[in-house]
Amino acid sequence: MQSAAAIGLLRPCAARPILKSPSPGAARLPASRAALRLSAAAPRAGLVAAAGLGRIGLVPALPEQEKRSDCLVAAAASGKAAAGEEAGEESGAALAKTLQLGVFFGLWYLFNIYFNIYNKQVLKVFPFPINITTVQFAVGTTISLFMWATGILKRPKISGAQLLAILPLAIVHTMGNLFTNMSLGKVAVSFTHTIKAMEPFFSVLLSAMFLGELPTPWVVLSLLPIVGGVALASISEASFNWAGFLSAMASNVTFQSRNVLSKKLMLKKEASLDNINLFSIITVMSFFLLAPVTLLTEGVKVTPTFLQSSGLNLQQVYTRSLIAAFCFHAYQQVSYMILARVSPVTHSVGNCVKRVVVIVTSVLFFKTPVSPINSIGTAIALAGVFLYSQLKRLQPKPKAA
Repeated sequence: MQSAAAIGLLRPCAARPILKSPSPGAARLPASRAALRLSAAAPRAGLVAAAGLGRIGLVPALPEQEKRSDCLVAAAASGKAAAGEEAGEESGAALAKTLQLGVFFGLWYLFNIYFNIYNKQVLKVFPFPINITTVQFAVGTTISLFMWATGILKRPKISGAQLLAILPLAIVHTMGNLFTNMSLGKVAVSFTHTIKAMEPFFSVLLSAMFLGELPTPWVVLSLLPIVGGVALASISEASFNWAGFLSAMASNVTFQSRNVLSKKLMLKKEASLDNINLFSIITVMSFFLLAPVTLLTEGVKVTPTFLQSSGLNLQQVYTRSLIAAFCFHAYQQVSYMILARVSPVTHSVGNCVKRVVVIVTSVLFFKTPVSPINSIGTAIALAGVFLYSQLKRLQPKPKAA
């Protein structure tokens, strides 16, 4: 009959004497792997396995072994906790970035809505788009200089050669915003933005002409609903006039020329110019470019004397003009901030959605009469813009030389 120790029925007892090996050499034998696993698995029971004469007995654990087992358990627990904390931090950081991006998109849309509404209200009673555009660049210049002076935005180190390279961008940026204000002064906000939905058409055309970037057949086909939708909306637009239509078209050409010039000039990364600083420099340059043009064409019409002599509410015009100017600079700056965080295609889709939001809010706010044909044309054009954005995502990128 086998003993209790041999069949594993022996209960551990602190008072039980340690079983001794019959030979002196056996006591010095190292513990087996099974014994080490047993000692690690049951350190708190005060047990350790000892090898002897082919039998395994349970003996009180030595203090050093118990301490090492506790350290192993603690290390494993701390490793799991660290892994859990790291995963939690990564998910928390991803959520924070998503929320931040959502806030930026919301501000982009909100600033754009307020700009279009207040700008249109001013242009209705003060039909001097060059003066208004100059004021908007002046406010943007003030904001940029303030941000550089206070350290909110790191002041860029820029050379004369870089300024010379940026000058063409500033010229077309100035013209694009001026033409937009001229269009907003002549036609409804919704119609201006419907016409500006044709930006992809001019982007493809100018890129093919000056950069040699030929579009895929699918991209070309996506331009058809854009052109057709704008044409359908134009023939049924109640506020249509050629000055407003052509100004919006000119705005499309100049803004897309700016994008083509940006690729053609390709400011080097070592220039240490991020998107926000580049936009701020262009804004300052635009102000100094447009100010003398204002003096030579419309003259300074934003003085209190002129406004009061025109029978306008001085406080109302100034308040709305400043809000529109602030929103004008803010929405463009936030747009660049978003572009630094997402792909150009995602930004393009967001811009398409923004245009829909602006059109709908302006129609509701100004109670703009919209015919069914006009609505269908606008919807077709915007759907074409969205399709174009998705197809651009699939278009293969040009190989680097």
